[in-house]
Amino acid sequence: MTRSTPRTVLHRAAGSLAAAGLLAAASLAGAAAPAQAADTPVFTLGGPAETALHPYPESGEPKSSTVGISLNNPSEDEENGGFGGYFSLTFDLSGVAGVADVKFEGEGNPDCEVTGTKAVCEDWGIWPGLQDAVDLVVTAADGSENGDTGTIKVTGEADGATFTPFTTRLTVGGPDLVMERLPFKTELTPGEKQQAPITFANRGTRDADGVLLTLRYSRGLDIPQRYSNCEYTVDDPGEPDFGSTTALCSVEGAFEAGATYTLATPLTLEATERAYYDTFLYRIEEDSAAQRTAQRAGAAFEPGTGGELKAVPAKKGPAARSADLDPYDNQQDVDFRTKNTADFVAYGDDVAGAEGSFVKADIGFRNEGPAWIGHIRSGEDVATVDFTVPQGASVTSKPERCRAVTADGKYREDQTSPAPRYVCNTSMTVRDGSGLDLPFELRVDKAMVGASGAVTVRNIWLQNPELPFDPKPGNNTAYLVLNGEGDGSDSGGATEGGDGGSGEPSTPPTSSPDPEESESGTSGSTTSGGSTAGTAGGSGDGGGLASTGSIALIASGTAAAALAAGLVLFTAARRRAARHS
Repeated sequence: MTRSTPRTVLHRAAGSLAAAGLLAAASLAGAAAPAQAADTPVFTLGGPAETALHPYPESGEPKSSTVGISLNNPSEDEENGGFGGYFSLTFDLSGVAGVADVKFEGEGNPDCEVTGTKAVCEDWGIWPGLQDAVDLVVTAADGSENGDTGTIKVTGEADGATFTPFTTRLTVGGPDLVMERLPFKTELTPGEKQQAPITFANRGTRDADGVLLTLRYSRGLDIPQRYSNCEYTVDDPGEPDFGSTTALCSVEGAFEAGATYTLATPLTLEATERAYYDTFLYRIEEDSAAQRTAQRAGAAFEPGTGGELKAVPAKKGPAARSADLDPYDNQQDVDFRTKNTADFVAYGDDVAGAEGSFVKADIGFRNEGPAWIGHIRSGEDVATVDFTVPQGASVTSKPERCRAVTADGKYREDQTSPAPRYVCNTSMTVRDGSGLDLPFELRVDKAMVGASGAVTVRNIWLQNPELPFDPKPGNNTAYLVLNGEGDGSDSGGATEGGDGGSGEPSTPPTSSPDPEESESGTSGSTTSGGSTAGTAGGSGDGGGLASTGSIALIASGTAAAALAAGLVLFTAARRRAARHS
């Protein structure tokens, strides 16, 4: 992504995380900067604390690794917090002489000049946030030996700015822990269990002093055992994530280079009653306090109270020795599909108001389970709430997530003036027991008896509105009734303070409509058909079921009680680093 500003500069990504979805152990620590004037920016240099090098081969070319040096501008002002000036980074390579060869050949690197054991790289502009500064391509030096180690010190300089220095260590050889892929059964039923005999090998050049086993499994899965040498955390229900459980297990011992290990007792992986689409991730690394801190990422963990998790040599014998010092083979993950359902129940509201007045209405849906629905891989929205505005009313305030569409559910350019219909997407996850609550404010333009608009929870695709996981499509539609007769009809599945409805939608008013008064209650047709989760798409095409009610004019209306519910929708937080050129 490129910023269009008068001073556009190269803004490289902040470095990839080692392993999908898990936090890398990259250290951004640097020496403390001296006290500066309030208007003098202080930028922090960082990168990996240590990198293992493949030993120099007896024949052929040495295998390289990349050390990404990062630069952090702590300003939170995206528009005005950038540093618009030239700066230089100096690399002292004397500490790795005879240990490693260093080249500055990374794609997108600034201009760098190497003189002996010193390199100077020059660039312009530092945007707010964390960004790559320089990529070093490193190999073991000819004549180096296993265990040789040294450091590279990085400093920065610029007029009107200060840089905290950073030191990274390079070591020839090291353990290379490789997680083996398990042959899981991936098509499951609720309650089904299977063993997970986690197995890993050390294909490096030295032993690993203890290992850290990381397990992460989404909301529909469970590992009943809670080991005493493991610590556990569950995603905060209020945070945009998949309700996952993470276990960090510190396993003591010397895990020899060239050997393969497995758990003394296999784990038990269970598909719970709320499973649908789920993922299990298992990862192995050498244990250390720094590694555990990086994996915790500030979350609160609690220790288990069961027996101790142990790893023993595998019976099949040692693995072949290799110089494959690769941090990207430490992890495996597997996706599961459980034969299950989730009942999405729409709810409407009964509101009343005189002509010219404003009324508030709460509409939406609840997931009555048993399954949670999460599109973990595709990231697409789970469902759409499709709302047709009752006749005689116009929307004056809507939730931010909702978009105006035409009466037949098609794209509408105008998003500011009142529309006859609105579509509101969920996120990529809808947990069991939660849903989506949508507060609307409407103006009563003409007071009519029993005018109503449909509230339908449907697939994000207009052409295929059915929810593929929902066994009860009859309760996917409820109604917002405006100035209903008597004490008002049932307007949907959810009751006040409840967590969902129990069956069929309410029957809309049956009086014959006056076509001349029909403005925003046009009935939108739908087509039946399934949709497979994981298909990319949105709800910009609208769609769903709409209804008009009776439209006998009245002089005034009486207030009706509105449903109250809290917004409980969970979205996945994503971060994306940008390049600027």
